[in-house]
Amino acid sequence: MVKNILLVGVGGQGTILASKILSQALLDAGFDVKMSEVHGMAQRGGSVTTQIRYGDKVYSPIIGKGEADIVVSFEKMEAIRWIEYLKKGGKIVVNDYEIPSAPILMGNVAYPDGILEELQEKADAIVLDATNIARELGNIKTMNVVLLGALVKAMGLEDLNWDKAIKENVKENLVDINVIAFTKGLSYIQ
Repeated sequence: MVKNILLVGVGGQGTILASKILSQALLDAGFDVKMSEVHGMAQRGGSVTTQIRYGDKVYSPIIGKGEADIVVSFEKMEAIRWIEYLKKGGKIVVNDYEIPSAPILMGNVAYPDGILEELQEKADAIVLDATNIARELGNIKTMNVVLLGALVKAMGLEDLNWDKAIKENVKENLVDINVIAFTKGLSYIQ
């Protein structure tokens, strides 16, 4: 059986790094893994999405609408933008964090209210303030690995070698803080 994971965020949030760590651990565990990433205008604060499919045999890296077992959103508005990809009965992990888009920054529109409530009505939503958790750890950039830990717990993938995958994908001087961030994300979900 193939599982589908969609990670969505804004450029600079570490979406692709989290996806690489996830894919590495799944490959090391013997799964067939396909990963597809879309950067869009990522360098300018635009959407970044990564699709990861894993199982015994995966033929395509692309997840269709209504097929994702889990969506992990690094920013609230991105969660709403991509919710249609979540399958019925799927889970969504959402970082309670706002990055205003260009139209919001220019004052043309307001950041939408009620996003978390809407998500909780539409899906099994796990909301955490991964940005603040990372800030408290002393490195806000580990927010992506906090979310990865929450994803791993939500998917029941705790038994994989996450320390190895983190070590192989982050700079040596950042391994320890990322392992701690991962553990914080894991422990957030009961």
